[in-house]
Amino acid sequence: MKILTVENISKSFGDFKAVDGVSFSIDEGTVFGLIGPNGAGKTTTLRMIMNIIIPDSGSVSLLGNSHLDKATNQIGYLPEERGMYKKMGVGELLLFMTKLKSMNKKEAEKQIDYWLERIDLMDWKKKKIEELSKGMQQKIQFIGTILHNPKLLILDEPFGGLDPINTNLIKDIMLELKENGTTIIFSTHIMESAEKLCDEILLINKGRDIVSGRLSEVKSNFGKNNVLIEYDGNDGFLKRSDQIIKYDNYGRYVEVQLKKDADPQKLLQEAMADVRISKFEIKEPSLNDIFIEAVGSENNGESNHE
Repeated sequence: MKILTVENISKSFGDFKAVDGVSFSIDEGTVFGLIGPNGAGKTTTLRMIMNIIIPDSGSVSLLGNSHLDKATNQIGYLPEERGMYKKMGVGELLLFMTKLKSMNKKEAEKQIDYWLERIDLMDWKKKKIEELSKGMQQKIQFIGTILHNPKLLILDEPFGGLDPINTNLIKDIMLELKENGTTIIFSTHIMESAEKLCDEILLINKGRDIVSGRLSEVKSNFGKNNVLIEYDGNDGFLKRSDQIIKYDNYGRYVEVQLKKDADPQKLLQEAMADVRISKFEIKEPSLNDIFIEAVGSENNGESNHE
């Protein structure tokens, strides 16, 4: 089942085209990564999905319904710009958020207590939001986004400002929600997080979609053109080899990007003539590698992988 279908949406602000003909669809139970550099059009795209901004052209269908307001109660949305009523108590605010989603009060109170215990903030239930640290506030807003058990969860930069422990906590909750059938749109410019969490990705740049598909297929399309070498000896083979585009050498460890038609075995032979090899590993490109290559090619006006 398609949870979301976006067809050729565009949005301009004056002469600036923030989103330019973006299309994609998302299957139920998927973690979908909307990725791209800052200013690429990610947040504008999410706001059009949420009906906060109306597209200039194109269409959005949520949960099989093109009337987006009818799907609101089945969606949880965490915007990049955090905002809460800071004079309200934590429990009071969360209960208010459940009312906006038409939750039964008794069930809402049960869920609030469960999640406050889960994120170790039950002792702060009666405190005002302004008394909480920024990280605590962010966890409260995240919990407010999922209290009504949404079918679709939209998270715009959910890890921004969180320390590693709380980042891991939110990550674990996201994966738990996915296992229970929630579909998640995860927008970020941090490629490491997207690579670990996402089943599918859409990379946009300058408002246009430039790479999309299942993450495993995207990696396969970009080819296994990276090699990791651990060695003892002189690194002269790196400077002489005609198999290499570039390399990043750390002394006894080097990351090599091969040319498109390079032969890794030839590089191995060249290396063995100079150094003692303790590790030679051909690896698929990381999402960060793909991001740099695709966005770099796009910015330079060159062709890129679709």
